[in-house]
Amino acid sequence: MNLRRRLLKALTAAGLLGPAGISGLIRDALAKGNAPVAAGLHKMRGEVTVNSKPAREGQLIGPGDTVATGRDSEAIYVIGQDAFLQRESSTISFGADATQNLLRVVTGKLLSVFGKGTRSIQVSTATVGIRSTGCYIEDEGSGLKARTYFCLCYGSVDLTPSAAPQQRESYSTMHHDKPMYIHNDLSMSKSLVPAGVINHSDDELKLLEGLVGRWPPFYDKGGKKY
Repeated sequence: MNLRRRLLKALTAAGLLGPAGISGLIRDALAKGNAPVAAGLHKMRGEVTVNSKPAREGQLIGPGDTVATGRDSEAIYVIGQDAFLQRESSTISFGADATQNLLRVVTGKLLSVFGKGTRSIQVSTATVGIRSTGCYIEDEGSGLKARTYFCLCYGSVDLTPSAAPQQRESYSTMHHDKPMYIHNDLSMSKSLVPAGVINHSDDELKLLEGLVGRWPPFYDKGGKKY
């Protein structure tokens, strides 16, 4: 059974392909084989805009674009070898220079998987340099006491808190091994505080990786399921 069909079977078992699950567009794309799906928006629910204009399924997203979701809204999209699940009330901006591989989580929640190479993510409390990574971010916005939730689901990261660059940490994980809250409160002795795994699942990671023709590295390796 090829990777894409294995993914369909797993998502069906998880209930993600039912009436309340992913759209027929994604289901059909997943069924076509191992090749990555076409770039662009593959699911929209609710209010989704690109550069402040209403988005449409299949629309390409690239350097310089900003994707925003409203309340009770969601978007799944592919850019090259990277795939994103953007949750409600979130704003994500992509750098205008494609060679810099930069994205900014202005506010909100984003689950992402990335292909080979280095990417840079800006959040309100830190600079995040990632390599061959899956990660989940919840950013609460700017402010002196802002905080960001960051889970390196797998891959490698250089994590530099804005409030305390000297507390920079570099580490790798295989399966949600080191989730953190990143604080912007200068009165705190530690900007990086251990956290639990929240608001994202292995099935969602399988879905995103399947869209770009991959499988998460934790697959079939046992361990706790999220």
